[in-house]
Amino acid sequence: MNYEPVIGLETHVQLLTRCKIFCSCPTSFGEQPNKNTCPVCLGLPGALPVLNGKVLELAIKAGLAIDCQIAERLRFNRKNYFYPDLPKGYQISQFKHPICFGGFIDIVLPSGSKRICITRAHLEEDAGKLLHEGIPDGSYVDFNRAGVPLLEVVTEPDLRSSSEAYQYLTMLKAVMRYAGVSNCNMEEGSLRCDANVSIRPSGSEKLGTRAEIKNLNSFRAVQKAIEYEIKRQTELLDTGKTVAQETRLWNESRQVTIAMRSKEEAHDYRYFPEPDLVPFTVSREEVERIRKMLPELPRDLSDRFQKQYGLTAYDAGVLVQEQRLAHFFEEAVKCGTQPKSASNWIQSELLGILNERKLSIEKSPVSAKDLAELIALIEKGTISGKIGKEVLPRMVDEQKTARQIIESSGLTQITDEAAIGKVALKAIQANPKSVEAFKSGKETALGYLVGQVMKETQGRANPQLVNKILKEKLEQTI
Repeated sequence: MNYEPVIGLETHVQLLTRCKIFCSCPTSFGEQPNKNTCPVCLGLPGALPVLNGKVLELAIKAGLAIDCQIAERLRFNRKNYFYPDLPKGYQISQFKHPICFGGFIDIVLPSGSKRICITRAHLEEDAGKLLHEGIPDGSYVDFNRAGVPLLEVVTEPDLRSSSEAYQYLTMLKAVMRYAGVSNCNMEEGSLRCDANVSIRPSGSEKLGTRAEIKNLNSFRAVQKAIEYEIKRQTELLDTGKTVAQETRLWNESRQVTIAMRSKEEAHDYRYFPEPDLVPFTVSREEVERIRKMLPELPRDLSDRFQKQYGLTAYDAGVLVQEQRLAHFFEEAVKCGTQPKSASNWIQSELLGILNERKLSIEKSPVSAKDLAELIALIEKGTISGKIGKEVLPRMVDEQKTARQIIESSGLTQITDEAAIGKVALKAIQANPKSVEAFKSGKETALGYLVGQVMKETQGRANPQLVNKILKEKLEQTI
């Protein structure tokens, strides 16, 4: 039987505040264990929470950035469960009254644009962290993260593949960073994702039994875990077995999901109103004030790039995934580079080189101005495109301009027709079979001879002149 995957994502976004959500403890990463704690985030008797106003502002800003509606009346709830890293025995969260609801994120796929609907985005405090590795007699607990402010963004089950999930997370991360509400650093736990995965017979409207996958610490892990889970559930159904509703963990070393516990329902958490935080109202004036703080977001920037620069939806989508990358592209265009050329060189060449060297666009030794100069030298015929592709990695590694490398290495393109003619004649004399093939009408023979000239000149000869001169000399032999 053919099955259709049905996927929903729950993404925890750490809001970019100096203090925790209900106390004044710092949120700084990498501190000594349990340094960033106080009676409030440790859940000590008599300690009372107070909502951080900056958390509220950033949550509203994030919600507006993903086109959510902002609730007028807010309240917090206690979500009860017992785990060693949850000191109070409950988590302050939101249940029936989330701060944001009804939004969406558009993703770009090879088949076109697809809208992923957001069910809700609600505020909650983070739990602590259990440490297991290198501890022979048990586990340690670090409460530095307890009380760190999170916005949990929950999608509708609109995703149908691991690649769609990857695109959604990429765009969500971009929007949150553009809006300035989170750094979305997965290595520091600022962006964490759980995936709800089920399958159903193709064409069916009824949802299958889902498994929630946790412990996903990268976008690639999300992709792999979803793909594994689809395969696992398919094999179960094909052999007449059932899929259990449960929480599963992703094991990175084994590349499999592992059963953790049976999946809880909402009533298992015994939600009830948080008595220490009274309900309150968010004014529409405050929401509009925050809306005016939003910058140009990825979707708007992508639309502008397509209209202003004539880029395809795909190229624009790639360039706006990171704000600095979009700025880099526009800086290159302002330096005189044609938009399509700038886009091609950034995506096809520069990003690949930076990825190999594990460098971000922010730390690129090649500036937008430097790249524009390289492209200009190619377009003027000073060097060939092939030489340009050899120069760019040297610009990254040696931190020199294109002109400096070209002049010091003697890479200037050969445009002297007499010099090219001598090499062309040599190639013709050395390859009589290709000459005969050309005479018999095989155009590929010309391509071979062009390659020989380019090889002899170490790629420095102007390709258009090589073609022209070879054709002239070959036609003289006919």
